[in-house]
Amino acid sequence: MTLELNTIIQGDCMEVMKNIPDKSIDLVLTDPPYGISYARGKNGWGECDNRPDLKDVAWDKFAITKEYVDEMIRISKVQIIFGGNYITDLLPVSKCWLVWDKCNGTTNKSVFADVELVWTSLTKVCKMYSFRQMGFIKDTKDKRVHPTQKPSELFRMILNDYSDEGMTILDPFAGSGTTAIACHDLKRNFICIEKEPSYVEISRKRLEEARMQLSLF
Repeated sequence: MTLELNTIIQGDCMEVMKNIPDKSIDLVLTDPPYGISYARGKNGWGECDNRPDLKDVAWDKFAITKEYVDEMIRISKVQIIFGGNYITDLLPVSKCWLVWDKCNGTTNKSVFADVELVWTSLTKVCKMYSFRQMGFIKDTKDKRVHPTQKPSELFRMILNDYSDEGMTILDPFAGSGTTAIACHDLKRNFICIEKEPSYVEISRKRLEEARMQLSLF
């Protein structure tokens, strides 16, 4: 099965991945759901400014299984998976963990972790990325439209370090489309998959806006 590049696909990522040939993807970069039920924020923190109706947050209750991990490893040469510390029982031992330092320089008692851990299949040294995002305090220029949305600036940093122009990047759990935006900005090819129709619509709108901005220069 040949998938069209630079598209955001609505569908079940497992069904899509089953049709992708072995090691045909250069890099998987994704932030999968872990079933930790933080879609509405935590203890009143982290609410989205603008988001779809989350009365039914089934995606936030879903946790990926080893089947998903195995498929990501089968079809790609390198994998970078956010929140790997939540699913260590599903992942091989890693020599190269990435650490996202959220730069929590405030004195408040934040309910969020100061850092996020990112599992990789790389054999390089561990690396830290510093970019402030702590609840409502954040440096990203992105409009937040998803409860667990990552800054596109952070994804660009990671892609700059671990991929090259023209490579194909897959995000099986695309959410608000951050991977697509970062790939577009850095001239990487991408395939993004998202099951929730409302987030597919948001992702496609964000991508179109990014393409329009580029055409102005």
